[in-house]
Amino acid sequence: MAAEPKNDVSALSYEAARDELIRVVNELEQGSSSLEQSLALWERGEALATRCEEWLIGARARLDAARGSTPTAE
Repeated sequence: MAAEPKNDVSALSYEAARDELIRVVNELEQGSSSLEQSLALWERGEALATRCEEWLIGARARLDAARGSTPTAE
């Protein structure tokens, strides 16, 4: 496995978190990791998924705010 990723996911962009999450899932699906490595990967994946969700919630809030501040044509 390459160098361990930083434990703090809070500074990751959506794209960086998503790409790392994909890598983690692929590694878990291979099934070649030890139990300890698999658990660490699972925990990392959960943190990355949470970070992606935070970004998506924030993006939705920004879109909702933009729609609310724009007069509708209806």
